Amino acid sequence: MSLQDSIKQVLVPLHREGLAFIALFAIVTIVAGLFWTPLFVIGAVLTAWCAYFFRDPPRVTPVREGLVVSPADGVVLPVVEAKPPEELGMADRSVPRVSIFMNVFDVHVNRAPIDGTILKMDYRPGKFLNASLDKASTDNERLSYRIETPAEKEVAMVQIAGLVARRIVADVEQGDDLKAGERVGMIRFGSRVDVYLPRGTSVLVCAGQRCVAGETVLADLGGGPRGKEKARKGEVR
Repeated sequence: MSLQDSIKQVLVPLHREGLAFIALFAIVTIVAGLFWTPLFVIGAVLTAWCAYFFRDPPRVTPVREGLVVSPADGVVLPVVEAKPPEELGMADRSVPRVSIFMNVFDVHVNRAPIDGTILKMDYRPGKFLNASLDKASTDNERLSYRIETPAEKEVAMVQIAGLVARRIVADVEQGDDLKAGERVGMIRFGSRVDVYLPRGTSVLVCAGQRCVAGETVLADLGGGPRGKEKARKGEVR
């Protein structure tokens, strides 16, 4: 491995949304340090954490037809049947929902769960409840995406603000074509992403499992030569 490759592994790219925050933390740190050295040390730690929060590492995405990949880093919450957000205008019936909870130490750059076209995007203001609560899906501030796959199946993805999150940032627009694993935006400072899947989809993750955005396979829509995989069970080992 070359020196350049080694440096790239250590110096993870940052999302542009974080540059202003990192600069602000650094300036406050320098100014505070002029008055009292311990403040400089505290500020340096906070600046380093801010840079760590806005990291945007590259990911290797499985590309088989029909695979749904995780849109977020974090822990899978209980998989349930629920109706997609009504503002998306999808069928008014319950479908499998996979929710990923991100804490403040997870990468917060979100990625497309599947290849497809964004048929609709809708932002709704709301509360800032703990994102791990089930009612956060309906009560919290959110940005919802209705995505149609090349096979004309529809998947919904919802970015949900959390207890300390105060802004959902989108890097895409309605009508855009997406590739699974492509960056779509981020949620600042702790949050959750829900994925609503077509009925009959095989969900391949379990509650408590950790996911990696753009890499972990959440579900199988049944496309591709391998057909539909069976649902998986998990054990703590």
